Amino acid sequence: MFIKCKNYRACEIMQTDLLFMTDSYLKEFEAIITDISEDGLNVYLDRTAFFTGGGGQPHDIGKLIINNEEYNVVKIARDSNRAIYHVIDRSCEAKIGSEVKGEIDWERRYKIMRYHTALHILCGLIWKEFGASVTGGNMSPDKARMDFNLVDFSKERVEYIEKRVAEEVAAARDVVIKILPREEAFQIPDLIRTKINLLPPQIKEVRTVEIVGLDLQADGGTHLKNTRDVGIVKIIETINKGKENKRIVIKIED
Repeated sequence: MFIKCKNYRACEIMQTDLLFMTDSYLKEFEAIITDISEDGLNVYLDRTAFFTGGGGQPHDIGKLIINNEEYNVVKIARDSNRAIYHVIDRSCEAKIGSEVKGEIDWERRYKIMRYHTALHILCGLIWKEFGASVTGGNMSPDKARMDFNLVDFSKERVEYIEKRVAEEVAAARDVVIKILPREEAFQIPDLIRTKINLLPPQIKEVRTVEIVGLDLQADGGTHLKNTRDVGIVKIIETINKGKENKRIVIKIED
């Protein structure tokens, strides 16, 4: 049930249907305004395809079309009740219940999807072959990085990792998304690949991302359907962050 209120600051938490959780390729969507801030800049919707940000992946940007007017979505955020809202670039006078069309900046989103899936390939390989957990990660439309609890970081090992990533991209492995009850999900060995389990205890369902035959882990971001769409992955920088903390920076080429 979606709660509509006249004053969004006093509103109880509103649940938004997160369309990207089941379809990363959704570029456009229709929704209803469930609330709007007094200055007309923060728009709450009953459903959204805009990725909200998190796990090292930045939020989406794009457009909302309201009453035949276009507004740029510059940020996706959460209020003090954890309810999601869309920050637009100019004030909107729309009312609760108004229909909205959303459009994702697809070129930017797709680049980030390629990087995110590439990082999962990297993570799966390093976990499988070296048993190293992830200590951090971040991505943008231009490059991405991942940190590992890894000791040996020789030139030969880095070259080997880059070669193996290329092989897994070429293997054209399917990427499968599932949403499981928390209890069922945590029966899966090594589901959480970060050094610390960051999944809040109040989360009752867990979204898993599986690169078939290589990697399976909990993840809330957007991904490709197949590894072949990642492209050429180059390791452009390696940084020694400490005795057992090594950073790999990647860039994707077409």
